Amino acid sequence: MRIGLGQMDCLLGDIESNLATMHDLIKQALLQDVDLLVFPELTLTGYAIGKVEEDVSLRPDDPRIRSLLQAAGELSLVFGFHEDAGHRSYNSAAYTQADELVHVHRKLYLPNYGPFEERKHFSPGQHMRSFSTRHGDAAMLICNDAWQPVLPFIAVQDGAQLLIIPTNSSEKPTSDGVVNNSYWYEIVRFHARIYESYVIFVNRVGHEHGLNYWGGSHVVAPSGETVAQAQGSEAGLTVADIDLAEVTRWRRRAPLVREARLAMLSREFERLAQSGGDL
Repeated sequence: MRIGLGQMDCLLGDIESNLATMHDLIKQALLQDVDLLVFPELTLTGYAIGKVEEDVSLRPDDPRIRSLLQAAGELSLVFGFHEDAGHRSYNSAAYTQADELVHVHRKLYLPNYGPFEERKHFSPGQHMRSFSTRHGDAAMLICNDAWQPVLPFIAVQDGAQLLIIPTNSSEKPTSDGVVNNSYWYEIVRFHARIYESYVIFVNRVGHEHGLNYWGGSHVVAPSGETVAQAQGSEAGLTVADIDLAEVTRWRRRAPLVREARLAMLSREFERLAQSGGDL
């Protein structure tokens, strides 16, 4: 399976410019026989949507999204968008395949600290699901979702072999001094090794409202080895070849995924939720 990392600058509120960049990267990916092209979080709109006066939310069947699917043909896509769902809207990521929408993941954990105001503009999603593709089973985690270890655990127990993480991660330290880029490499490698899965991390580049996006898109194998790495904060396409059969081999060698003990965990989660732990 050939993966394309579509590292790009997502211009705030400029859907047409972002679509043009995506169409260009789709053309490049088709020339390189890419099977799946992954774009960053909120690809179509940029991140700070609270700074945009007009409504930039889109329904999944919007003609502009349809144009991407038609241009991609047999190439599968993952891209982020501000989803219009009536009286609610979501920070969502779509997986498409052969001109069809296969799955939409709505971001579950919305940061609302420091420079981040997602809970002010989005509703949190309510489901963590894996889904079937022509290549194997996959799941998506949007940026901060991946900082909650239980979510990739659920995704893998639901069948995922491939974890896809579109992000908008900036270099600006948070109030407690945490710099995101150093943490992300550790988090992605941890998920790949402990959940014995391939992990695709795609971040944006560029500058937006005081935040500097550092790129660093990469793919990590179940062994913890980095399969491919984008060139720092440069926009462009990076290609990686992966073999999902490696997931099966690793899970047979060390059956971490098989030995989850879901019933026991369910009892303990219920106990903690009943004691007030579910805020």
